[in-house]
Amino acid sequence: MVEIKTDAALEMMREAGRVVAQALEAARRSATVGVRLRELDEAARAVLTEAGARSPFLGYQPSFAPSPFPAVICASVNDALVHGIPDDYRLRDGDLVSIDCGAELDGWTGDAAISFTVGTPRPADLELIAATQRALDAGIAAATVGHRIGDISHAINAVARTADCGMPADFGGHGIGRQMHEDPHVANRGRPGRGFPLRHGLTLAIEPMLMAGGRDEYRTDPDGWTLRTIDGSRAAHIEHTVAITRDGPRVLTLL
Repeated sequence: MVEIKTDAALEMMREAGRVVAQALEAARRSATVGVRLRELDEAARAVLTEAGARSPFLGYQPSFAPSPFPAVICASVNDALVHGIPDDYRLRDGDLVSIDCGAELDGWTGDAAISFTVGTPRPADLELIAATQRALDAGIAAATVGHRIGDISHAINAVARTADCGMPADFGGHGIGRQMHEDPHVANRGRPGRGFPLRHGLTLAIEPMLMAGGRDEYRTDPDGWTLRTIDGSRAAHIEHTVAITRDGPRVLTLL
């Protein structure tokens, strides 16, 4: 069921979104050469604890996962697309890192992701991140009253294909509110004018995931969580929680 939020609920979601942004920024600041991924999780966890927020990631176990997720962030490095488990891997010069984080505060949830490089960046990685950001921006721009979910999906896909990037067909964005994952599903490819109508008070997590190799296939690590590009090419993932309003799309997961 799709829940349309009141204006008061949107304000509550904005506060949860602000905590997500702070946690992501803390993880990014911690991400230097030699630092373990586990330490990025600790930095984000400290922000959530200070804010009195709960992690919707920690202990989460969807149908595809063999075990509950053990951290408050997903930390995906280089060819890891999404759902990377933060472990004792030490960041290296030139790594491309994607961090996904959520927060539940006073019964409402925010979800966002960032991608960035550590140390000396590869130009191709910066181009991939920029293309992913453009795809997200296009999706957000299409998230207006009177449009449909397919308009968001089409806008994201158009940018990805122009950049010659691949995208996983079966992972995308989602409704969000009292729970991290709610209806409707927001595919990263679709036909304009199709799907659920966008109304004032609808809240969506919009999240393009681009793979530099141009292929849409991926593989799953033995941990049952981490998704990797099938050809070893690098990947980027950027996400915001967005409210559709009469005044245009409102991003709820900014600092």
